[in-house]
Amino acid sequence: MFVLWWILCAVIWIAIAFWPARVAARKGHSFIGYFIFSLFFFPAALIVAYLVPYRTQVPGTENIAVS
Repeated sequence: MFVLWWILCAVIWIAIAFWPARVAARKGHSFIGYFIFSLFFFPAALIVAYLVPYRTQVPGTENIAVS
């Protein structure tokens, strides 16, 4: 029974680690990097994932050279 609790806790821990990774991936950052970061430092990874700026280009703001 004790082993089942450890397995359940590990599954929940891994599932929660996807949260900051998905937020960072939507902003154009590394999913795997943030996933590993959140496995060890979940609160810090969540804060950093929400505070980092978007890396993707916003449509309509690129410089278009007209010739």
